[in-house]
Amino acid sequence: MLHNERMQSNLEFNQNKLVADAYRLAFNDPEFLNRPETRGVRFQLELLKPELVQAEAGIHNTLVVFGSARFKEDNSYYKAARQVARRVSEGCAGLPKSDRLTICTGGGPGIMEAANRGAMEAGALSVALNISLPHEQQPNPYVTPELCFQFHYFALRKMHFAMRAKALIAFPGGFGTLDELFEILTLVQTRKVKPTPVFLYGSDYWKRLIDFDWMVTSGTIAQEDLACFQYVDSPEDAWAEIKKLLPE
Repeated sequence: MLHNERMQSNLEFNQNKLVADAYRLAFNDPEFLNRPETRGVRFQLELLKPELVQAEAGIHNTLVVFGSARFKEDNSYYKAARQVARRVSEGCAGLPKSDRLTICTGGGPGIMEAANRGAMEAGALSVALNISLPHEQQPNPYVTPELCFQFHYFALRKMHFAMRAKALIAFPGGFGTLDELFEILTLVQTRKVKPTPVFLYGSDYWKRLIDFDWMVTSGTIAQEDLACFQYVDSPEDAWAEIKKLLPE
């Protein structure tokens, strides 16, 4: 009788062990993976997943498009971003994958939506690097679903913007746009990334917002730092400059 009770007890222990948190494989344990101590693992996963998926899709070079999430489709900057993305996507259609520029945005509304929309209208793929926010930002309906990624960490998201960027075009925007823009400008200035052309669309907006010449006069940046970017004021101007980056 005692022997049978012990056998039953051992059986119950083994069955419980199989469902206890401690017995789960580490990579199948969400509670474990979301602990503060495993943040580094989550960093690595957030770096690796978009990298592998884009490589498998043949995405080698991107045109990164930044700008306000608040602009609607009747806004002139929305229309311009849509035209630029469509023009670039059409211009790259006949090129090998290794030479194409794929439109890459934050995947949200406004300028991001406009650029993804322009690429879709040209029949091209586009990348969306979305971010989870307290007021959840949903991907816009024009992104390529299999190239739409969700990030938790801003740092990893911005790293992915830079990793494949052949060029960047920043339309008027707010704090988020400025954060993303100055991250890239700083990386270019300090040579932490390969030389990456940065185009500021809408010279009137940018010159009124930021007096770069005054920064030179004040000694906070060097005269040569002004070469880190250039202004463009129409989709035609933008395409003319971006076209120079493509093989002849």
